[in-house]
Amino acid sequence: MGLPLSQTRFDADAYLAWEAQQPDKSEYVDGEVFAMVGVWREHATVALNLGAALREHLRGTPCLPFISDMKLRVASADAFFYPDVMVTCDARDRRADLFVEHPQLIVEVLSNATAAYDRGGKFASYRQITELQEYVLIDIEARRVEVFRRQTGGEWLLHDYAGEPSCHFNSVQLTLSMATVFEDVDTGDGLLA
Repeated sequence: MGLPLSQTRFDADAYLAWEAQQPDKSEYVDGEVFAMVGVWREHATVALNLGAALREHLRGTPCLPFISDMKLRVASADAFFYPDVMVTCDARDRRADLFVEHPQLIVEVLSNATAAYDRGGKFASYRQITELQEYVLIDIEARRVEVFRRQTGGEWLLHDYAGEPSCHFNSVQLTLSMATVFEDVDTGDGLLA
């Protein structure tokens, strides 16, 4: 999340109207608007790897994957976000034009600038989405995929796929190799993963 814009406080409708006129994306949380910062190539590559794999896997189903250009509304948190990747299987979201509200899977690719927020405040907002079954955090440097799964009773259980050959997303019944997740991402030694 970027720095707050110098603007008076918005309500959700004013934010949507204002953002439609802007050249850049901004997230909205409880009346404040935050400019989105650009991402590194590796961040965009990993998000696209996930989005492409999900699109292929979900083709022909009622589920739709989205990448970072589609807004997510969390009405109970008075917020709009741009998740790196999300999947919704809810018929109400198939009719949506500006934003979805009922994803069952959300993926955020971590960066130094956003990791604390993705793990903290953003996850707190996302947990208010009743349809959300899994929240995935991808740490490129550590080659780690962390999957938080909602349990019966509303608790969240972490499955950390660090060091494993593949990861699994129960919400969409997809297993991906770590090589697929991190395809075309530098390993730091000049070689590609």
